[in-house]
Amino acid sequence: MIQTDLIHMVYNACLMVQFVLLILLFFSITSWAIIIIKYRYIKRAFKESAYFTDFFWKSRDLSDAFVKGKHLHASPIAKVFRVGYVELEKLSRSGVSITSQTQLSSKAEITSLSAEFAGIDNVKRALRRAINTETTQMAQLVPFLATTGNTTPFIGLFGTVWGIMNSFHSIGLRGSASLAVVAPGISEALIATAAGLAVAIPAVIAFNYFMQKIRIIETELQSFAADFLNIIERDILSEKEGGK
Repeated sequence: MIQTDLIHMVYNACLMVQFVLLILLFFSITSWAIIIIKYRYIKRAFKESAYFTDFFWKSRDLSDAFVKGKHLHASPIAKVFRVGYVELEKLSRSGVSITSQTQLSSKAEITSLSAEFAGIDNVKRALRRAINTETTQMAQLVPFLATTGNTTPFIGLFGTVWGIMNSFHSIGLRGSASLAVVAPGISEALIATAAGLAVAIPAVIAFNYFMQKIRIIETELQSFAADFLNIIERDILSEKEGGK
């Protein structure tokens, strides 16, 4: 009964209120589509990242982790690792190796060590770019939820104000201010405000939820990148000390 009354009020509302409701419907459908897509994406990103991190620390060879990371397409940590590993391979092919055991003089050792740590800076920059790319990708479409939460209540309010203006205009034409004359128009107008709030509330909740999850993943990416760089630098120093 209530649903039938709502449909009846929307059908009999003025054109401006109906247009406002159509805009709100667009925002609602788009927001819910984004919520479903991002929820599934972030849930999978957490699951695969946890799996890859566990495999990485149990693995004794970076190449094994690289192969495993190729199959985890939704894991931001795996993607960042692959970028760092590829950059490390480029440095190795260019002559900056972290496994060199060549006996060098003291001056040559310092020069070689400096070159290798300069190569680590390249890896560090590559990891930083990868983290920024993954963070940007995770945040895609999420700002639309913030826009929805900020604007749809005002869009609904605009429809309500317009509908009430028409109601008072009708009162002036009829010369009567009875409840029977005022109530239908005002109730039709208030639907726009209710619709605006109904669209905004889920969007705001989802936006805050996704931003919290994205910040968590970004922190994990920063921590993993730091640990990965520490492993590389430790290997350089250990190989240098072992080659003496």
